[in-house]
Amino acid sequence: MGLVRPVLIRRINNEIADLNDYLRMSVPKVPDRAQFPIELRVDLCNTPARISEDKIGTEHSFIISISEDYPYERPRAKWLTPIFHPNIMIPEDGGFVCVKTLDNWSFGSSLLSFVKGVEQLLADPNPLNPYGTDSCMRAANWYQQNRPKFNASVSYGGRNA
Repeated sequence: MGLVRPVLIRRINNEIADLNDYLRMSVPKVPDRAQFPIELRVDLCNTPARISEDKIGTEHSFIISISEDYPYERPRAKWLTPIFHPNIMIPEDGGFVCVKTLDNWSFGSSLLSFVKGVEQLLADPNPLNPYGTDSCMRAANWYQQNRPKFNASVSYGGRNA
């Protein structure tokens, strides 16, 4: 059993206001009579992420779906645009998003913390824990083989070590 409806709608609207401030957008408030699930579409612009092995896209979209059991039940996320990522399924495979924020979801979590988790996931994919789809496994292999490489040296007293 979730929150009573007026409290739930007020919480969701407060969290939407936080998202509006953070993302500089203007999602309208959810009306009191809204039916569940409530879906928020998030469009990310100027956000680089791979859409193929050799191409980076900067515009992405996903939907956050909120049930009437929110915040006791975590929201669901569905990716809508092409993506090459070990932890986000392509839309044709379901578009599911694996975000640690969702694994650790609690009553105190928020939509804003979830969106920040998606941003972090785009910036830092986890190829060691991919979804088992073909596209996610290919992306995991690509990210493991194309990790940034670093060289370092130490010098002291004017000499290299």
